[in-house]
Amino acid sequence: MVSPGPTDTEIFKRGASEADIAGMRKMLAGVVPIGRMGTSEEIAAAVLFLASAEASFINGVDLYVDGGCIELGG
Repeated sequence: MVSPGPTDTEIFKRGASEADIAGMRKMLAGVVPIGRMGTSEEIAAAVLFLASAEASFINGVDLYVDGGCIELGG
């Protein structure tokens, strides 16, 4: 299973003003130790790894692809 953290995608922008989007990005980047949101390409790379032969001996893992995200609200 892949558990993505805050990821900057087009749906993230739907129905929000530019100011709201900027504020949400800043807040979400603040809970990620590397200081930014992830990209859909980074999530896809993790999925491709798990589907590859290199992951053939991995079983029953929850792979957090979240930049070390600190729990929101906690």
